[in-house]
Amino acid sequence: MITKILSGLLILLIVTLQYRVWYGEGGTKQIEDFSRKIEQQRQQNDELISQIKKLKIEINLLRNKPEVLEEKAREQLGLVKKDEIFYRVIPSE
Repeated sequence: MITKILSGLLILLIVTLQYRVWYGEGGTKQIEDFSRKIEQQRQQNDELISQIKKLKIEINLLRNKPEVLEEKAREQLGLVKKDEIFYRVIPSE
């Protein structure tokens, strides 16, 4: 009788501990979730680093090459030089 009770308690203890290992705080499910979030954050960081590198190159070009700055001013701001005439072509639908 006592061995059955002890066996039952031991099985209950094992089940409880296994549940905590798999689903409790710090369990394998939570670790997998954190690992997935870390990987997503690393990918986002890599994309941002790539964008930063491209922006640094563009800044360097704008600072050191006046023709690039002029091109950007003409393209994005519609600026023209003195005595130039600006023509805008609107495509028909």
